Amino acid sequence: MGEKESVKKILDINHEAKVIITSGYSNDPILSDYKKYGFCGVVTKPYTFDQLYFEIAMAINSSC
Repeated sequence: MGEKESVKKILDINHEAKVIITSGYSNDPILSDYKKYGFCGVVTKPYTFDQLYFEIAMAINSSC
């Protein structure tokens, strides 16, 4: 199952879920337009704890 299918299933279960996508593929088209697919944030690999923490905090405080 890919990213699009996963986020759809998660949001079908809980439409208020805050989902962050992460990938090591910088050319992944979902990363450039992640909100279109239902994600609240994006973190590209490799990432630091601070980067991940920031994206989680942003997602929690957003209305995505």
